Amino acid sequence: MKKKFSIVIAGLFSIALLAFTSKSTYQNPWPVPDAYKNKVNPLKGDAASVATGKALYGQHCKSCHGTKGKGDGPKASQLDTESGDFTKASFQSQTDGALFYKTYEGRKDMPSFKKKIADANDIWAVVNYMRTLK
Repeated sequence: MKKKFSIVIAGLFSIALLAFTSKSTYQNPWPVPDAYKNKVNPLKGDAASVATGKALYGQHCKSCHGTKGKGDGPKASQLDTESGDFTKASFQSQTDGALFYKTYEGRKDMPSFKKKIADANDIWAVVNYMRTLK
């Protein structure tokens, strides 16, 4: 009986350990400060803004997030966290300010772009492009 109990305990421990080290665990909520969440995108999602965003996305984001924003870029499999799927309703339902914050600040495998894309309006343009990936 002790042996069966030990095996069950070892199995539960292994499952718990796997849960804490797998990619899916990193899909924890990503809190966004209200100051960012409520920010309004100063750029209209017009053709010029979307074109700027698409060019920057191609340069900085596509390798992980993929051409169509499905999180399937060539570098995605090398990450400890999932790249996320921009086409999902859960992504598209976030505010522009939240998407700006996440791009600007980064987290874990997602780098901060505050220095790489120094002009805030360019990050807003990337947000506008991400909105087209439905």
